[in-house]
Amino acid sequence: MGRVKIKFPEQKALHTAHIPVRITDINYGGHLGNDSLLSVIHESRMQLLANWGYDELNAGGTALIMADVMIAYKGEAFYGDVLTIHLFVEEITAHSFDLLYRITREREGAIAEIAHAKTGMICFDYGTRKIVPMQGALRSRLAG
Repeated sequence: MGRVKIKFPEQKALHTAHIPVRITDINYGGHLGNDSLLSVIHESRMQLLANWGYDELNAGGTALIMADVMIAYKGEAFYGDVLTIHLFVEEITAHSFDLLYRITREREGAIAEIAHAKTGMICFDYGTRKIVPMQGALRSRLAG
């Protein structure tokens, strides 16, 4: 089976978030758990949207729903580490876009890759439970 590989675009990151690893993020292996990493990704996406004055229920006139997620684990993070998450966008369509996340941590001056991730985000109307077109305001923000 081939490993998940995420290629990051050359463009500047849309947003950079810094999120500390909490004690509740640590699993029985003594490191950041996979479920907690998904929560970190969600938090960084919420910070990006909040920076634009949006949230997932109103992102420039439409709600967002996550259609898929891919995570490639690269290293371990531990309690007390501060994760840096660089968010990028690609594959913008009439109804969706992909967010890419490069997650690192710095310790004693050395930066280590923790994970690469991708979430497929779809514009969604929760009232009708249907996919809807992306509004121009969101498209403009994503296009940079």
